Amino acid sequence: MEKILIIGANGQIGSELFDALAGRYGQANVIAADISPNSLFGAPSYECLDVLDAGHVAQVIEQYDITQVYQLAALLSVTGEQAPLKAWTLNMNGLLNILEIARERRQAGKPLKVFWPSSIAAFGPHTPAVDTPQLAVMDPTTIYGISKQAGERLCEYYFSKFGVDVRSIRYPGIISYKSPPGGGTTDYAIAMLVAARRGERYVCYLRADTILPMIYMPDAIRATIELMEAPSENIRVRSSYNIAGLSFSPAELVRAITSRVAGFEVDYAPDDRQAIADTWPHSLDDTHARADWGWHAATGLDALVADMLRNLSPAAGKLHRVA
Repeated sequence: MEKILIIGANGQIGSELFDALAGRYGQANVIAADISPNSLFGAPSYECLDVLDAGHVAQVIEQYDITQVYQLAALLSVTGEQAPLKAWTLNMNGLLNILEIARERRQAGKPLKVFWPSSIAAFGPHTPAVDTPQLAVMDPTTIYGISKQAGERLCEYYFSKFGVDVRSIRYPGIISYKSPPGGGTTDYAIAMLVAARRGERYVCYLRADTILPMIYMPDAIRATIELMEAPSENIRVRSSYNIAGLSFSPAELVRAITSRVAGFEVDYAPDDRQAIADTWPHSLDDTHARADWGWHAATGLDALVADMLRNLSPAAGKLHRVA
């Protein structure tokens, strides 16, 4: 039986990934961990854990006889620009600690499968913006993106050099109604939907025509688990896989919302986040993920908006930051 550790479990992805993995493998086999003293969603097995403390991480992995680690702890694009050194240290050393532990355990006959998320932030202004290919120029302009590009190289290195079974996805912007976003440039989409549900006017920090790749959280969680459950011999990309969900602009999202929320209005006041968005792809080519492990997105824009508005409550919306 798999024993799974989720580091960064209190975050936007981690909290929902915990529910999905617990439903699949049983709660007793999934351990949530984060730097906070307490689980924010009441995980029955929880460890207060700093991923930068390699000794403690190794101790927890040994204690629970962990077979899979999801290393999700990171500072994202916007928060990372506010504290670049902190972002680099957390994003890079956290990954290195996990890869080193996985290398040591493999040598000891206790293999550890690792998931680490990359991002579209690893691309940059010279990357082809439309149908961005799996292999392309990568010249990120944020410390978050730079750490993701470097992390991809580390993942590939630890697989080719040491045989560590590490797997990764370049996540687009993730949209969810269950947990607040974590400081990413694509968070406007969640904030806009929250404002619509609360009957408030929204001020968007991106231009109306800024097209970015997005994915609905259920699709993102499914992609993550499908990748981790795929046979090792099928995984031919050990840096990070492109996956495509859907692509839209703020204006397109507004149109989808106003078809359901009469009178919803948006103003546009682009700020420094616009410069970040301008360097990112408009859409992704996920041919490799489709061919290697059968990936396909299930949720389009209309279905996403309908489900978000149906499940968001005005009270819950207060958890989200509205620009």
